[in-house]
Amino acid sequence: MTETRHQPSAEDIVAEFDAERPARRLSGRLAAFVMIVALALSLYALYQTFRPGPVLPYRMAFLAVVLPLAFVCYKPRRGGRDRPGVLDWALAALSLAVCAYPLVVFDDLIRRAYAPTPLDVAAGALLTLLLLEACRRTVGWILPAVCVLFAAYAYYGGYLPADWELGHRGYDLDRIVAAFTMGTEGVYGVPLDVAATYIILFTIYGAVLDASGAGRFFVDVSFAAFRRSRSAPGRTVTLAGFLLGTVSGSGVATTVSVGSVAWPILRRAGYPREQAGGVLAAAGIGAILSPPTLGAAAFIIAEYLRVSYLTVLVYATIPTILYYLGVFLAIEMDARRYGTRAVPGDVGRAWPLIKRFGYHFSSLFVIVILMALGQSPFRAVVYATLLAFALSFLDRENRLTPRRAVRALAAGATGVLPVAVTCAAAGTIVAVVTLTGLGLKAGSLIVGLSGGNLAVTAVACAVAVLLLGLAVPVTASFVIAAVIIGPALLTLGVTAAEAYMFIFYYAVLSEVSPPTALSAFAASAITGGSAQRTMWATWKYTLPAFLVPFAFVLTPAGAALLAQGPIGEVLLAAAVSALAVAALAVATGGWIARPAGPVERGLCAVAAVLLLVLSPGPVLAGLGAVVLALAVHLVRGHREARL
Repeated sequence: MTETRHQPSAEDIVAEFDAERPARRLSGRLAAFVMIVALALSLYALYQTFRPGPVLPYRMAFLAVVLPLAFVCYKPRRGGRDRPGVLDWALAALSLAVCAYPLVVFDDLIRRAYAPTPLDVAAGALLTLLLLEACRRTVGWILPAVCVLFAAYAYYGGYLPADWELGHRGYDLDRIVAAFTMGTEGVYGVPLDVAATYIILFTIYGAVLDASGAGRFFVDVSFAAFRRSRSAPGRTVTLAGFLLGTVSGSGVATTVSVGSVAWPILRRAGYPREQAGGVLAAAGIGAILSPPTLGAAAFIIAEYLRVSYLTVLVYATIPTILYYLGVFLAIEMDARRYGTRAVPGDVGRAWPLIKRFGYHFSSLFVIVILMALGQSPFRAVVYATLLAFALSFLDRENRLTPRRAVRALAAGATGVLPVAVTCAAAGTIVAVVTLTGLGLKAGSLIVGLSGGNLAVTAVACAVAVLLLGLAVPVTASFVIAAVIIGPALLTLGVTAAEAYMFIFYYAVLSEVSPPTALSAFAASAITGGSAQRTMWATWKYTLPAFLVPFAFVLTPAGAALLAQGPIGEVLLAAAVSALAVAALAVATGGWIARPAGPVERGLCAVAAVLLLVLSPGPVLAGLGAVVLALAVHLVRGHREARL
C-alpha cells in the first residue's frame, strides 16, 4: 500500500511562512468583542480621513487600540492556545494604560519632552518593552533584537573609542526613552503615521474588495484570459498574482492563494515542480512592486520625500513594466524548453466573465483617477472602498450585507496589526539614528570603505538591504535601510527619489532572495519541489528587478526610468531597458528561436549590462552584442538544419 502525501492547505502554508503569524483563531464572544473593537478602529480611521484632528494625539490613540489588540489576537509562541490567557489580558490592559497616559497628560508631556518626569520615563520604558513583545509575537524576535541593539548603541556609545567614526557621547535612559516616546521621531513617528493613515485604509479597502468577491473574480478572469497557448498557464499565474496582490498586500499570501489553485494546472501543463514554484513566487511579489497599491513601504517613501503617493506610483510604472516583461519572456522560453502544453479550463471565456463581474476593476481605477484629479490618497481609497461596497450588491452571492460589511471592516483593522506594530517598533530605530547622528556617520563610513566609488557603494547597499530583509519584514527593513544606508547614496549625488526607490526594490526582493526566500519556500511547500531549486528558479524569473534598480543610481539617465525628465528621454530609457531585459531573459532562459548556446547567452548577458548603463557608448556596444548574438544563433541554426 502506498502512502499518500498530505497536501497542506493554503491557510496552513500562509500560517507557516507569512510574517503576519501566529494569529489566534478566535471564536464566540471573544471574537465578537475583538470584532467590535476592530470595527471601531476602522471607523475611527475613516472619520479621521474626513475630519482630521491633531496628528500626534491620533497616532497615540491609534496605538492605544492596536497594541492591546495585538496581545489578544496573537499568541506568545507558535503552537500556543487560541484563547488568550491571564498574561495576555494583563499585557493588553497594561498596554492600554501606558498608551492612554500620554493622551491624558498630552500638553504637559510635550512641554517637558527634554526634561521628563520619573513617571514619564517609567511609562515610556514600559511602552517600549510592551511594543517589542508585541512585535516579537507578530513578526518574530529578530526585529525586537535589532531595536535593542540600537538602544544599546545609544546608551553605550560614549564607551566606544574616541577615534571610531560611529562613536558618540552617549545618552542616559531618560533621554533615550524621551526620544522613543515623547515626540514625533520615535514610536509616534512617520512609520506609525503611515500605518495609521495610508495602510489601514488600504487594508480596509482590500478586505472589502475581497469580501465582495473580487479575489475569486481576479483568479477566474486570469485563467480565462489565456486559454489555448502552451505558455498560457504561466501567463495566467502571473496575471492572477498581480490582480490578487492588490487585495492581499502580502507576497507570501498571494503566492499561496494563487498556488493552491494554479499548481494542479501548471503540473498538467508539464511544468517541473521547481519551475512552477518559481513562477508562483515571482507572481506573488509582483503586486508589491506594482501600481496601484505597491507595498506598505511605498507610503513611507511618499512621506519621506514629501511627495504625493501618485508620484510614487509614477516612479514605479516603468520598473513594473520591465519586471513583468522579464517574467513573461522567461515564461515563454520555459514553455518551449520544457515542452509545456495548453490546459483546458472550466471557468469559461474571459469576455462573459468581464461583462458580468468586470465592475470589480472599477475601484482600482478610481483610486488612480481621483489622485490624478488632486484628491488625497486617503480620500481616494475611501471613495474606492465605498464604490466596491456599493457594487457588491450586483452579485447576490457576495453582496455586503450589514453583517458581512462589519466583518470586512473589522478584518481591515486586524489586518493592519502586524504592520502597525512593526512600524512603531521601527520608529525606535529612527529615534536612535536621529539622536546620535548615526545615519550620516554610517553613510560616511560606507562611502569611505567603498573608496567613494558609487558602483561599489550601490552593490554594498543592495547586499545590506537584502541581508536586512532576510531578518525583518519589508516595511521595517526599508525604514532601517532608508535612515542608515540611504545617506551613503545621497552623499555620492544620488537623488532622494532614486535612493529610496532603490532601497524599496531591494527590501521587497528580500522575499525571493537566497538563502531564506519566504515566497519561494512557500511555493515549494505547495508544489512539493526542492526549496533551494525553487528559490533559484524564482531568482531567474525576478532577475530584472535585481538589476534595473542599479540603473536608477549608477547612470545619468537613471531618473528617466522613474519617469522623471523629458518624455523623449523617458521613452528612450524605457525602450533600451526593455531590450536589456530581453537580453537578460535570453542569458538566463537559454532560448531565442531555439535553444541558445553558451556564446549567444554570454553575449546577451554582456549586452544586458551594457544597455542598462543607459549612456550612448555602452548602449551602442550593447546593441552590437545583441546583433552579434542573433547572428551567431542564426548561423548555428543553419548548420544544425543541414545536419
